[in-house]
Amino acid sequence: MVIKVVLADDHPLTREGFKSYLEGKEDIKLVGEASDGESAWEVIKEQLPDVALIDIRMPGIDGVSLVRRVRQEGLNVACLMLTSYDAQQYVLASLRAGAKGYILKTASPEELLRAIEIVASQGVYLDKEVALAVEEPGFSPEQLSPREREVLLLAGRGESSKEIASKLFISERTVQTHLASIYDKLGARNKTEALLLALKYGVVTLEELLE
Repeated sequence: MVIKVVLADDHPLTREGFKSYLEGKEDIKLVGEASDGESAWEVIKEQLPDVALIDIRMPGIDGVSLVRRVRQEGLNVACLMLTSYDAQQYVLASLRAGAKGYILKTASPEELLRAIEIVASQGVYLDKEVALAVEEPGFSPEQLSPREREVLLLAGRGESSKEIASKLFISERTVQTHLASIYDKLGARNKTEALLLALKYGVVTLEELLE
């Protein structure tokens, strides 16, 4: 499978560096690039990539607003934040807007490629440093049952409710019930937030998520 990617970053050197790396990969096709939010939106609409690599701070439309627009318009595009910022407010704002991953520009090229592959397959990718940046009081890892933890791991790897149900020999409705309980216990609005908090508190490890 060839993954179509759009790259949006306002720093020419950064953009060229990532562009050069991605263009050398057989399973990646860079279908567009942009240096500001408005241009990025136009390219994303036109190309409908599998993955959009989006910087948080760009001229015009910022990265978070761009991700929110992609979600509101119902585009089937996985947004992966590629940024220098690991502060809590940026992380949570991105995930709540609909981003499927958050990776720092200090990550290795191999890690970037892995993140692209994971979000392209409907999984979630969170940089280790990002998980450590989030502080959410009042949660004890013991609140999740072993089954809930299992469901969360499978969901984080991109498994659908039907696939999870088949693997665990339970009904899809039971999977949905477990997910609702997980979100409630973690105080999360979606799968991405739930995984972020689970990583933060050691409920799951990044190594387990990426198996």
